[in-house]
Amino acid sequence: MRSVVRGVLRHALIVAVVGLPMAIGTAVAQPNIPITRDLAGAKDHPLVPRYEGSFIIGYKTDRFAEVDIPLSPSTQISGTRRFEKIDAVEGARTRLLYVTPLERTSLEVMRNYKDALVAAGFEPLWECSRDRCGDAIERPFYEFNDGRRLTTDQVMAHAYSANITDQRLLVMRLARPQGGLVHVIVFTAFQDNVANKAASNRVAVFVDVVESGTMEKRMVTVQAPEMATNIGRDGRQAIYGIYFDFDKADIKAESKPQLDEMAKLLQANANLKVYIVGHTDNQGTLEYNVSLSQRRADAVVRSLAGQYGIAAARLTARGMGPLAPITANTTDEGRAKNRRVELVQQ
Repeated sequence: MRSVVRGVLRHALIVAVVGLPMAIGTAVAQPNIPITRDLAGAKDHPLVPRYEGSFIIGYKTDRFAEVDIPLSPSTQISGTRRFEKIDAVEGARTRLLYVTPLERTSLEVMRNYKDALVAAGFEPLWECSRDRCGDAIERPFYEFNDGRRLTTDQVMAHAYSANITDQRLLVMRLARPQGGLVHVIVFTAFQDNVANKAASNRVAVFVDVVESGTMEKRMVTVQAPEMATNIGRDGRQAIYGIYFDFDKADIKAESKPQLDEMAKLLQANANLKVYIVGHTDNQGTLEYNVSLSQRRADAVVRSLAGQYGIAAARLTARGMGPLAPITANTTDEGRAKNRRVELVQQ
């Protein structure tokens, strides 16, 4: 098959193709403005090629964000259509919305993307097409997920807004040699755009790129004397310097400075007994997050007891999952604050 995806995938990245908000019950003008160039200021992600002849009509970047990666068909959960199984991936994010040339099929466009990604070393995680993706798979991407909406202008906002057919979703992942993962999710569908007829009657492609391991570490390690003061006053200390790989309970090496200070606190206060409490944001199911937070709390207890000689009887691990947030989970910043370990005085 002739490949018309141009460019070279040089590194790992996550591409999540997503639908955009639907204009239902809204009177939207339908100009026929020809699309002959990319959106001003937009550009291809350096690691992801575009389908030849496509133009960018939507574009947004975030220095650090959390993105839900669907790994199952969409379904009804508690009355809301969403994905039963997801991964939450964090990193630098770029979202790109393309319209392809006329008379292309969603199948042809998707096959070209998959061929290019496989050739670049990506491994498939999950893919689906049409009804096998669940009923109206484009809806969980935008209608119930504000984090995936591109609403800067009308054309961007109203992609996938009418006559959506032949939906296809591809999820792939690449492990970088230098560490970190790049996931790729590509969503293609034949669609109309109620904001601009020139963007209609053709395939639209939404690409969401998330590169893990790109967050600037700005949290200062909390020193032992400060922890002693805060626990004495508040009975607790929030810790952000304990790092875990995504979806795992293995403590990363860069956590050592904070573990050192926690050990100093406990060594200097021989009568202090604490709960080591794991907390997550609200992404994913309650049962899974509680289990993950418990495993991470257990890992901290094992580290303090095994590497620093703190008596295990002074340490009790508890996993709270998302049940005790310190702020709303409605933004990336809020979710980051809620993902933490706490020392709570017994």
